[in-house]
Amino acid sequence: MASSTGFSLNFSPLSTSLKHNQVPLHGISNVNLLSLPSLRIRPGPMRLRVSCAAKPETLDKVCSIVRKQLALPEDSSVTGESKFAALGADSLDTVEIVMGLEEEFGISVEEESAQSIVTVQDAADLIEKLVEKKDA
Repeated sequence: MASSTGFSLNFSPLSTSLKHNQVPLHGISNVNLLSLPSLRIRPGPMRLRVSCAAKPETLDKVCSIVRKQLALPEDSSVTGESKFAALGADSLDTVEIVMGLEEEFGISVEEESAQSIVTVQDAADLIEKLVEKKDA
């Protein structure tokens, strides 16, 4: 059974004829448009994107490993949004981080997957996926 601790949904409409803050409601009688002031609508084809975030404890472990591998001070800000390059990691550092993650979580990360990791959150999400796969 899969679990997730967070998710996000992003929508964009098929039609560009709507006002900035109105969304069509199909299948609801007597209502054509709903005004949503906080919803931003961008012209383009309808897309739905769902992304699940890793468990907080996985993200915390990844942050700790990144901090250790890059010899960052304990009080330095490393979050899910932190990019490895912005933290000062070069390609060798990134390889060492991946090796540390593999050891800590008992997983093996393929080279193609490792190359797609840009942020700490990317790494945590990949780990969750690989751990789930390993335990299945």
